[in-house]
This record gives sequence, C-alpha cells and structure tokens, in this order.
Amino acid sequence: MVTSEQRRRQLAREKYERQAQRRAQAAIARKRRNTILGASLAVVVLAGGGVLVGTGAFDSDDKKDSSSSAQAAPTQPAAEPTTPTRKPVEGCGDPAPGSPNGKQWQAEPAMSVDTSAAYTATLETNCGKVTLSLDAAKAPHTVNSFAFLAGEKYFDHTKCHRLTTGGIYVLQCGDPTASATAPGGTGGPGYKFADENLTGATYPAGTVAMANAGPGTNGSQFFLVYKDTQLPPNYTPFGKITGGLDVVQKIAAAGTLEGGTDGHPMADVTFNSVTTAKS
Repeated sequence: MVTSEQRRRQLAREKYERQAQRRAQAAIARKRRNTILGASLAVVVLAGGGVLVGTGAFDSDDKKDSSSSAQAAPTQPAAEPTTPTRKPVEGCGDPAPGSPNGKQWQAEPAMSVDTSAAYTATLETNCGKVTLSLDAAKAPHTVNSFAFLAGEKYFDHTKCHRLTTGGIYVLQCGDPTASATAPGGTGGPGYKFADENLTGATYPAGTVAMANAGPGTNGSQFFLVYKDTQLPPNYTPFGKITGGLDVVQKIAAAGTLEGGTDGHPMADVTFNSVTTAKS
C-alpha cells in the first residue's frame, strides 16, 4: 500500500520532471530563435553594407547532405582562407604615399555652391586622371557636399572599393574605411543628406551618381558608370565624366580581385587627390 508520504514524493518527482522537460524545450526554442535571428542579422549587414546597387544572392544552408552517413562522418578542419592574388594592371602605378584623414562631421555642410555656375572635379588616381562636370543646378546639395569633402581632402588616398561587371557596370569609390582587399562600402563623413535629381534619372556610360543605403542616406560614396546601366531612379546623378572614361573602362576590363562580377577591382585604384573648381 502506498503511503501518503510516498504519494507526495511521487507527485513532487513527477512535477520536477515536467518542469525539467519544459525547461529543456524552452532552451531548444531559444536556441532556434537565436539561430534565426543571427541569420537575419547577417543578411541585414550584408545587404546594408553594400551601399549601392546590390543584385547578388546569398547562399542558404539548405544544401547540406541529409543522409545519416554524411551526418555521422567526422568533421574535417576548415581550410585556411586564401587571399586572392592582386595582379598588375597596365597603366596603374603605385598610389601616392598617405592615408585617408577620416574626418567626420555631425551635419551636412552649409550651402556654398553657386547653382548658376559650372563646377568641375579632377580625380587624380594611380591609374590615370578622370575629369568630371558637376551639375550644381540639378543636384546642389550633392555638388556642395562633394566640393566640401574634396576641399577637406577627405577623398585623398581613399580606394575605389567595388567594381561590378555583370548587368551593372560601375566603379564605386569614396569610402575612407575601404582597403585594397578588406570589405568596404559602409564608411562615410558622419552626415547624410537627401536625394536629388531622381525624376527620370538614367545611368548611361559616363554618369556620376551617389551610392546609398536607402532613401536619404547619401554621404561620401559615389560611383562612376563606365557602360550603359539599367538602374531604378534611386541614385542621385550629379555629374558626367568628361575625360578619362577610358581609364575607368581599363580598370573594369581587368576585372575583380575575387574573379566574380562584383568585388574589389583587380587594380588597386586609389585617389592620390580629388579637387573641384568653379568654372
């Protein structure tokens, strides 16, 4: 016969076991939520870090072999990542010595450009000179910011960190945090400003436009279109290449460091200096 004390202990043990089971199930659920959250954050970082015109896809984890033998197989040590080998590109020399000054500002600079005047920019790169005409009438805030940053030598010694060669044909520059091989695309001057000149915007070869991470997020990054490109009118066009388009096309012809259609330029493109002038 089961005594009341034994019954009490049995009920207490069963209650403890139920609580332990619930705790275990809750731990599994938390782990699953954290895994999903981590994956979602990774996609956000990847999508937002590109700052411009991302069209690539990200691989998922659903390609794993589901056979029991594969799951039971011992894991192998991960291979050491290999650094792509940079090859010389004809016409590109060593960058001038120096490093980006990385200055930061809390607000967009005060307007100082004359919207009725013509402005030009000269990009002196280690691969050749590229000259631009800047449209202060249609994109006054953009030209004002670009001229301000150039005057602060903000672009000097920065690298063009992204080249796309499939579907979209642009060389992206203006990120002081980018290196020759490390990911770039997230650096900026500390302030952001609104989009301009988007109505009916197109991106034929020679267009100079702002890169962004969404509406109203313009900073310092911009791109040079070296071949007619179809893009939605989301990127402020603010100038045209007037000289040196062949320099950009030569950089593009050398391809990416990684060998794909979207990556770092094989050429270690660096601005020795960027200047603007009022005509």
